[in-house]
Amino acid sequence: MSEIEHVHIDPIPCNECPAGMMQPRLITYFTWLGEELITVPHFPAWICDMCGKREYDEKAISWLTMLLSPTAGKPTHRHRKAPLAQPRSGPAHATTDS
Repeated sequence: MSEIEHVHIDPIPCNECPAGMMQPRLITYFTWLGEELITVPHFPAWICDMCGKREYDEKAISWLTMLLSPTAGKPTHRHRKAPLAQPRSGPAHATTDS
């Protein structure tokens, strides 16, 4: 059983049809990334038991968008400061003894 099936969540009225109730379910989510079809199993959604309207969990969509970002997994570039000059041994300039 899934986490959603373990927790009792009351259905909510569907805003698309007058008789349906939106129920929480885990579904397979499909989306295109360029020319690639991406499938995500066990994706949280609310589905109307009458008309089939689907609404996806906002946090899950944000998480998925972040994972599918072209920059996902790439290190962030930080500007490094130039290293400080190393101290020299000996005098900094020539001296003359009189």
